[in-house]
Amino acid sequence: MDATRIIAVRHGETAWNVDTRIQGHLDIPLNDTGLWQARQLGLALAGEPVGAIYASDLQRAHATAQAVAEATGAPLTPEPGLRERSFGELQGRTFAEIEAELPEQARRWRKRDPLFAPEGGESLTALRARIAATVQRLAARHCGELVVLVAHGGVLDVLYRLATGQELQAPRTWQLTNAAINRLLWTPDGLTLIGWADTQHLDHASRDETLT
Repeated sequence: MDATRIIAVRHGETAWNVDTRIQGHLDIPLNDTGLWQARQLGLALAGEPVGAIYASDLQRAHATAQAVAEATGAPLTPEPGLRERSFGELQGRTFAEIEAELPEQARRWRKRDPLFAPEGGESLTALRARIAATVQRLAARHCGELVVLVAHGGVLDVLYRLATGQELQAPRTWQLTNAAINRLLWTPDGLTLIGWADTQHLDHASRDETLT
């Protein structure tokens, strides 16, 4: 069976990213910087032979993916399985607020307890199982092709761990930059890391020049 090439992307920036406010399943739009990042991403991928684009159905991911669809002409399909981790009652709070108001939950989150699920939310173990199953299902449809997956920071973190064999509790030493290009290879045996955190398309032009 031919491998499936994957470009995995975290959505562009939102105001809540800037405020370090937990978004989870809340549907927060891109800010002006995020919209610019999405356009730059589309330009960077315009020459790639993209066969299909799948995006989380939350608008910050879908809008980022739409810019790629417009640049490449590839079909875009919403995929709820690519949503960010649900943080339940923690959603809408900043990191500082969680530390102050819910110190025990903050401690378990900080220690990356794989079984910790905020009230009404999802554990890291559940998130990994959801993302692994979703990527397996999508990639298997496109053997021999290149697909783009547009998702969220937590999703990209899981993909990196799956591709490198890192445990959920291993300290993160890799970047999860908004709108960076990350490349993976999928076969029925799993994911392999090809390249990570390519931000050249975000470095070569200033946002102010693009928005004027």
